[in-house]
Amino acid sequence: MGNSKINSTPDTFACLNTNNIAHNLFMNKFLKFLLYLSAFIPLYVLLLLKIVIQIINKNLSVNVLNTLLISLLCLLTGLGALGVLFSFNKGRQKQIHVVNATNLTEKHFLGYFSLFVLFALSYEIELICMAVIFVFIILFIGIVYVHNNLFYINPLLNIIGFSFYRIDYKEDGDEKVYTSTVLYFGNLVPNRTYLANFTNCNFNIVQKK
Repeated sequence: MGNSKINSTPDTFACLNTNNIAHNLFMNKFLKFLLYLSAFIPLYVLLLLKIVIQIINKNLSVNVLNTLLISLLCLLTGLGALGVLFSFNKGRQKQIHVVNATNLTEKHFLGYFSLFVLFALSYEIELICMAVIFVFIILFIGIVYVHNNLFYINPLLNIIGFSFYRIDYKEDGDEKVYTSTVLYFGNLVPNRTYLANFTNCNFNIVQKK
């Protein structure tokens, strides 16, 4: 039997290339969605604790709504955690020399933290109307968050020790000064060389060399 070949035309390659681009765009949007969810993990945990404690104290009964809420909050927490894990392994790593660094953590963290406290203490998510409003609030904030690439704002990472910095830096072998917003574990000191992982999600991680 002779060897059979699959004839590939330019149209076939164009189709494959289009499918690959569409897949990459979808995965990029999905990763951005997961990163957005990760920013609210502390809120999900607080609301989850609130519901569970109320059920334990018999202030709430175990019903369909509460079961769905607990499942939803656990799902959002898991998806957000996956978004952070995936993002730490993406992007191009390069050596940079930090010229100047400004810590922006307090500017962004306190606003989000006040939102968490408001939801956890006074928001009755166990009511159907409040649960629906909660979903829409998350969606509305998400639209602004994703549209403006605010992925460097992540209170979860702040809680575990990361800080937001706006840095001026030079790349290895390049005298041009660039500006970026990054996350760094601990205190980032200017006039030192670091390894940076830049992504197109504006979720940039800097670490010690």
